[in-house]
Amino acid sequence: MSVNGIVQISVYLAVLLLLVKPLGLFMARVLEGERTFLSPVLGGLERLIYRASGIDSAREQDWKRYAIALLLFNAIGFLFVYLLQRLQGLLPMNPQAFSGVSPDLAFNTAVSFATNTNWQSYGGETTMSYLTQMLALGVQNFLSAASGMAVMVALIRGFSRRQSDSLGNFWVDVTRSTLYVLLPLSTLLALVLVSQGVVQSFAPSKAVTLIEPVRIEAVQGAQPSAAQSITEQVIPLGPAASQIAIKQLGTNGGGFFNVNSAHPFENPTPFSNFLQMLAILLLPAALCYTFGRMVRDTRQGWAVLAVMLVIFVPLTFLCYAAEQSGNPLLQPAAVDQQASVLQPGGNMEGKEVRFGIANSALWASATTAASNGSVNAMHGSFTPLGGLVPMWLIQLGEVVFGGVGSGLYGMLMFAIVAVFIAGLMVGRTPEYLGKKIEAYEMKMASLTLLIPCAVALLGTAVASVLPDAASKVGNPGAHGFSEILYAFSSAGNNNGSAFGGLSANNPFYNTALGIAMWISRYWLMIPVLAIAGSLARKRQVAVTAGTLPTHTPLFIAVLVGVVLLVGALNFVPALALGPVVEHIQMVLR
Repeated sequence: MSVNGIVQISVYLAVLLLLVKPLGLFMARVLEGERTFLSPVLGGLERLIYRASGIDSAREQDWKRYAIALLLFNAIGFLFVYLLQRLQGLLPMNPQAFSGVSPDLAFNTAVSFATNTNWQSYGGETTMSYLTQMLALGVQNFLSAASGMAVMVALIRGFSRRQSDSLGNFWVDVTRSTLYVLLPLSTLLALVLVSQGVVQSFAPSKAVTLIEPVRIEAVQGAQPSAAQSITEQVIPLGPAASQIAIKQLGTNGGGFFNVNSAHPFENPTPFSNFLQMLAILLLPAALCYTFGRMVRDTRQGWAVLAVMLVIFVPLTFLCYAAEQSGNPLLQPAAVDQQASVLQPGGNMEGKEVRFGIANSALWASATTAASNGSVNAMHGSFTPLGGLVPMWLIQLGEVVFGGVGSGLYGMLMFAIVAVFIAGLMVGRTPEYLGKKIEAYEMKMASLTLLIPCAVALLGTAVASVLPDAASKVGNPGAHGFSEILYAFSSAGNNNGSAFGGLSANNPFYNTALGIAMWISRYWLMIPVLAIAGSLARKRQVAVTAGTLPTHTPLFIAVLVGVVLLVGALNFVPALALGPVVEHIQMVLR
């Protein structure tokens, strides 16, 4: 690792932490319905939305009605995205005249964007019209993130309320999250990205003449065919900046272009790269402070954030070290892999020169710690240990920052398990934030922790033994297994990134990964809301000398241990068959 790289990562973390409190405080005021500096501007629009939609903002819902509203809202969003893809060939704003998307791909993409996963089995600039990109995918980037925030705030109310049957109003929570948080931040970021050169245009793709034509000689069998001379290149355009801003802030991650944020029209400069990386973790980190503020004890929020950082920072530097150390198989060829003023050194395969290794490793860690999934480098080209880090961050359950809202409520499920284990150790009824944790809460929390693991591992097992599915990997052996494991881990934890060697645009993977994304989103949200409803009905338990403090370094260590232990017990055997074996083969070869 170089001093320059360490400084860049340290500056990133410092800026992120400086923004946590002000943004977290603002979001707490928004979600509690308090007046903010945006109220004079957006308050009238908010009330108009309620009137036009027939919503009584003062009427609250119990957890079952809240869950029904959530599922109905997301089901309508899924259907809308599916139909828009299927019909895009008949709709306007399609300058490239793309035809409708196939049924299996449309299903996969609709589930992907409705669940905040943004897994993409297609190239955006060669498949989706501008209307589909904006009205279907871009809109879902806002609404899926807002849905996650709504479930999170419902859970927080479960902790903070006493003997209450209500958790708030889903429609109000989604509206305020979108209107006061996601829209203003994404508008600001989009404008800055445009200033850096990110495209925002309705013009069709442009064909340009190459300064130096490229000759390609195809080989058919043993005989070379006639050489072709390529004199033109098609430059894709489109309304990219507006979608990129919310894809990062909403931890969605779906790229406007096929290579995502490695594309110079999505991420042209080191400054745009820094801003997009900052946007990935900004809301998940700030929501920790929002949580502390809403339960009237900010120490709790800082403790949860500390847990995330204790896991994230070492794994980020491990990924950086693995990539900076380079590929030992190149040493016999006398390839210079040392960092210098002339080159970044290390393993630069699949990485952009304008970002280098430090920013590629940091992005890979951030995008998989959050359920973002966008990339500025190809994870499948990382070294085995470098690729293991983002894969394992996904497999930890997307709770190390995680998605907007979903990361925090996922970490709180781990906190419930942690206090339950601690209570068993000392023979006391476990409590968290003044609420007793009993059998019902433990059953629901266990579901939220184990369902993603089961989905990822079962999907990997099925795909590995089916000949047609196994044949879609781009590399045989351990790395091919890693491609399948990564795909189902990504879908099963709503991340969306991939090892690029897997050919996933076929009926099996489109269907299987779509089902995995659907289960891992909504089979987790429902138990979380059930826990929220149960906690809201309970009385507040008085703090005594025997109460376990949940804001201390001791509890932080316990919670870190629980997160890592669950991730290790579930996935280390599978990881041993993939990146671990691949690393051993690389070292011993």
